[in-house]
Amino acid sequence: MIELTAGEIADITGGTLVDGADPDTVVTGPVEFDSRRVTAGSVYMALPGARVDGHDFVGPALEAGAALVMAGRPTALPELLCPAVEEEQGTQRNASYLDNDPDGLGERVITAVSRLARHSTEVLVAENRLTVIGVTGSAGKTSTKDLLGAVFSRDGETIAPPGSLNNEIGHPYTVLKAGRTTKYLVAEMSARGQGHIAHLARIAPPRIGVVLNVGTAHLGEFGSREGIAQAKGELVEALPPAAEGGVAVLNADDDLVSGMAPRTAARVVYYSADQGADGTADYRASDITLDEVARASFLLHHPEGEPVKVSLGVFGAHNVANALAAAAAAIECGLVPAEVASALTGYTAASANRMDVRTRPDGLTVINDSYNANPDSMRAGIDALAHAASTRTGTESWAVLGQMAELGEDAVGEHTGIGAYLAERGIDRLIVVGHGVNQNALAAAGEDNGIRTRQVDDVDGAVNLLTGAPTHPGDVVLVKASYSDGLWRVAERLHAAVSNSSQAR
Repeated sequence: MIELTAGEIADITGGTLVDGADPDTVVTGPVEFDSRRVTAGSVYMALPGARVDGHDFVGPALEAGAALVMAGRPTALPELLCPAVEEEQGTQRNASYLDNDPDGLGERVITAVSRLARHSTEVLVAENRLTVIGVTGSAGKTSTKDLLGAVFSRDGETIAPPGSLNNEIGHPYTVLKAGRTTKYLVAEMSARGQGHIAHLARIAPPRIGVVLNVGTAHLGEFGSREGIAQAKGELVEALPPAAEGGVAVLNADDDLVSGMAPRTAARVVYYSADQGADGTADYRASDITLDEVARASFLLHHPEGEPVKVSLGVFGAHNVANALAAAAAAIECGLVPAEVASALTGYTAASANRMDVRTRPDGLTVINDSYNANPDSMRAGIDALAHAASTRTGTESWAVLGQMAELGEDAVGEHTGIGAYLAERGIDRLIVVGHGVNQNALAAAGEDNGIRTRQVDDVDGAVNLLTGAPTHPGDVVLVKASYSDGLWRVAERLHAAVSNSSQAR
């Protein structure tokens, strides 16, 4: 963040310095919500949680060097007492971004931090130091954010932290990582209701907006894909006009995304992974091939001249579209296509548990895509599993799957559809983790479609079944579920089992 005094921060946020806080204290950042990560000059956000209350850790944060604490209630230590939430923040109140906030104290802190992030962004943009790139979509946001970070880093200091810091807490936290040496800020934006992306865009107004797709993730909150499209399109509505450099990057292969064009005054460019060299989209992929573990190579067609070759180091054919989106945003910002292609080719996954493909010494390949799941990303993971298995002989494909959360009334039908899709793609074995209604529907569909299916209670059951079952060198295992299922532990333990076995010998 930009350097400010405690008094200036109080003015910006509408908060009050209490308990002896010195208004002349210099605050250099960063902003942290974990007291263990506080360093000299930091701002500590005291947020309530389901198990612990950040207000109880104000003392340790100050001892670690925090220059300022943002708190929702007094703690008898020098701090900034955050203001009551104004009506303009109403879109936050129905967002499940805090585990426990019955008194609204955490929302006060988030509001103050959001105002600070907005001020910092305005200063940096006004000084012509910073370009903000926003990205949203039902699937692929984090992967595309990471690709954007890799590409823009070739042209200057870029903030695009690993992971999914994309809600009312993570977004301002990310924004405040930018300082006067930062050239690009890549902001991933999620929504669980109408108005949420508009709120995030007010905190850090983007000049470039990338919309990937409209799927069925969070269908329970929105009720329909059209409702999801309405929310995702808030990003392009927030862009400046074309005359001021605003650019909307839209997926031509998704009608609900391409249909957002009339909602923006920005210049609109389209990308497509399906149109090939003869398509009409501004950015296209042709000659797509996949290697033995589903890493894509393709020709990137762009408006600046001859196509350039890209060979991705990340896994799954769906990443072609993500790479095109990143390329379009970068080239529209003036980066050279050859440099963009080089950055995409050299990129390896930055965020954990997303299409992380590793082969053990005994030949078993594990595709760990367990960070989250929705019907679109689940099918993409299954496609990668099917392709990887198809390149090998005498082997089997294993899908270790949990539930896809937040699908609303369509949840059972979507899980049944995934069971059918596994059979359509020729997957040999299915291990379903859990016995909820969604998992039961998935397991039943797998069995009904002729897949050898087992249902287990938990991660231990899945690991025990995999390690006890006869596998072949070259077998491929996909591990995927929504975040709440924690199935990355299956992948971790599969790798650890071989490592421990090697050490024992």
